[in-house]
Amino acid sequence: MDRRKFVQQTSLATTAILLAPYIKAWGANEQFPVVRTPEGKRKFKSHAVDRVIAEIKEKIGNKELAWMFENCFPNTLDTTVDFEMKDGKPDTYVITGDIDAMWLRDSSAQVWPYLPLCREDENLKNLIKGVINRQTRCILKDPYANAFYKSDKKRGPWKKDNTAMLRGIHERKWEVDSLCYPIRLAHGYWKETGDTSPFDAQWAEAMKLVLKTFKEQQHFEGKGPYSFMRKTEYATDSVPLGGYGYPVAPNGMICSMFRPSDDATIFPFLVASNLFAFAALGQLETLATATKVDIDQQAITDMMSQIVTGINNDAKVETKKYGKIFAYEVNGYGSQNLMDDANVPSLLSIGYLAPEMAKDPIYKNTRKYVLSNDNPFYFKGSAGEGIGGPHAGMDKIWPLSIIMRGITSTDDKEIKMCLDMLQRSHANTGFMHESFHKDDAAKYTRPWFAWANTLFGEFVWKVYRERPGLLS
Repeated sequence: MDRRKFVQQTSLATTAILLAPYIKAWGANEQFPVVRTPEGKRKFKSHAVDRVIAEIKEKIGNKELAWMFENCFPNTLDTTVDFEMKDGKPDTYVITGDIDAMWLRDSSAQVWPYLPLCREDENLKNLIKGVINRQTRCILKDPYANAFYKSDKKRGPWKKDNTAMLRGIHERKWEVDSLCYPIRLAHGYWKETGDTSPFDAQWAEAMKLVLKTFKEQQHFEGKGPYSFMRKTEYATDSVPLGGYGYPVAPNGMICSMFRPSDDATIFPFLVASNLFAFAALGQLETLATATKVDIDQQAITDMMSQIVTGINNDAKVETKKYGKIFAYEVNGYGSQNLMDDANVPSLLSIGYLAPEMAKDPIYKNTRKYVLSNDNPFYFKGSAGEGIGGPHAGMDKIWPLSIIMRGITSTDDKEIKMCLDMLQRSHANTGFMHESFHKDDAAKYTRPWFAWANTLFGEFVWKVYRERPGLLS
């Protein structure tokens, strides 16, 4: 089942059935119910993760947030990972939650918050190494695919999509960020551990394929080999004009036929994903130097320069109210789509994915814009305020956007506001969701969304280390 159909078919009644074994009535002065997966049924156990949970539960004054942290932070490990040794190397398959498929984006983001704990937990280190190894094989299988099955023989519901669909692929929606996230994870793993063992000849071939794919999708030499069409009632689930998308004037940026939400782009130069690609290519350049793998570093440098040129020439928009901001999508012909979508990479999240951008004046202006009513997908109601997007529909706020707002903020008042909204939005489940209605947090989508859960844990842990008073 694809994400959109799951969202629409998961009713409140279904959610109640899924959570019935765990949920009890509780109040401010009552014991919070145990909703974390029972220890004997957890997919993976980390003593380092459990240590952090115990510390935060003991030391922060807000016991509801502590309870939510206990449920959410380990959710990826508890419920979504399948770890084994394969051909003498760690191998980790990570599902996104309610869909049995591994997205390159989601799997990278889901294990990212655990990186700082690798030094004290060798098993956790091997688990993340296994994610890098599996992502390498996925990229070599098809760099244009965004989601894969554990078995190379499995075929899923999208096997009839009009694209070069192979067995073992769940979905083949070309998204620039799908190839950026594995680089970010690999670089983060190396920085935390110093371990270069995942970066072998096979990994180098995968990275060469990343560069080749990015180059093809710059469209300097034509449309490239990728096209995609699907028979569907949703316009955002297919690509127009024979599956190649609307035309662009090549400017150095990389075309993305789909957004991180798996929705089709309007204009193929997706700005946040290109900013992310620039950051990821810089990380790849650093890794190539450190590991001495056979990758053309001049090609990396040239592509980074081309992306910056495209962004500078076409992605920046002068507004009366906010000054110069980044557009969400452009086409190189002068057309610009001003908005932001909650899924990461978003314009809001660039301060998280590329921390050096956080102080950039244009990013700061853009942040003000996307967190305002001038962003058509910014919703505000009695249950909270934040960014949504077409994928879940109007008036649906994504906790991912609230987390990104908090995690990119340096203002205590704003961070506390985000914590409070997240605390109010879990609808007595103890977990994050994909989205919730702006006026009723009980109307939510996806009761099991491990990425949002683990990222919420990363946010709380960051606040605990840097601003513990906000958790009192």
